[in-house]
Amino acid sequence: MSFQAYLDAVETKTGLTPRQLVELAHAKGWGPGTKATPIVEWLRDDYGLGRGHAMAMVHVITKGDTVDPKHVGSGGAHADPSARLWLDGKDSKPAGY
Repeated sequence: MSFQAYLDAVETKTGLTPRQLVELAHAKGWGPGTKATPIVEWLRDDYGLGRGHAMAMVHVITKGDTVDPKHVGSGGAHADPSARLWLDGKDSKPAGY
């Protein structure tokens, strides 16, 4: 599953776009330097997310919307077509994300 597919699944499971969840996390004071545990626990307790989906959100909350270029077009199980992740909702996602 690509990184973007994880984020799309988070939206399906929570009803919130990844960007909305990032904004909620930032309102809690979480961002760069925040450890994964409090974010994972919040996403589990409030939204029922499992660890894999929560860790995808930890990445965008703490590191932003880019992925390592080595995964772009790599053809592997976690390959993404773009180094940028779309956070504004799967229904509005342009081609190439």
